[in-house]
Amino acid sequence: QVQPVESGGGLVQAGDSLRLTCAASGRTFSNNAMGWFRQAPGKEREFVAVISWGGGSTNYADSVKGRFTISRDNAKNTVYLQMNSLKPEDTAVYTCAVDSRYRAWGGKARYDYWGQGTQVTVSS
Repeated sequence: QVQPVESGGGLVQAGDSLRLTCAASGRTFSNNAMGWFRQAPGKEREFVAVISWGGGSTNYADSVKGRFTISRDNAKNTVYLQMNSLKPEDTAVYTCAVDSRYRAWGGKARYDYWGQGTQVTVSS
C-alpha cells in the first residue's frame, strides 16, 4: 500500500513562492506517474500538474503554466511542486496522487493512491 504524504503548505502573500513535497511510504513509486491536484473551498478538485515515472515528461494546467514546476527525485521517493508568483486564486488544499499504472504516460490515469493534502493560502 502506497501512502503519499504532502508537506510545505502555508500562508504566503501574492507573488511569493512555496515548494510542496510529496513523500510516499509503503513502497517505491519510481515506476509511476505522479500528479498534483488542488481543491478550493466550494469548488471541485482540479488537476494541477503531472510528471512521468522517469521525470522526463510533464504536463500542467493552463492556469499554472509558467509559474509552477513539478519535479521528482526517485532516489528519495519524493515529488515536488515549486510554486512561484503565487496568486490569491491559487489558494486551495493541494494533494498528490499516484497513478497506479506501471510506467504509463498518457491516456486515462488511474490515481488510486491519494495523500491527505496540504493547505496553501495566498493573501492579496
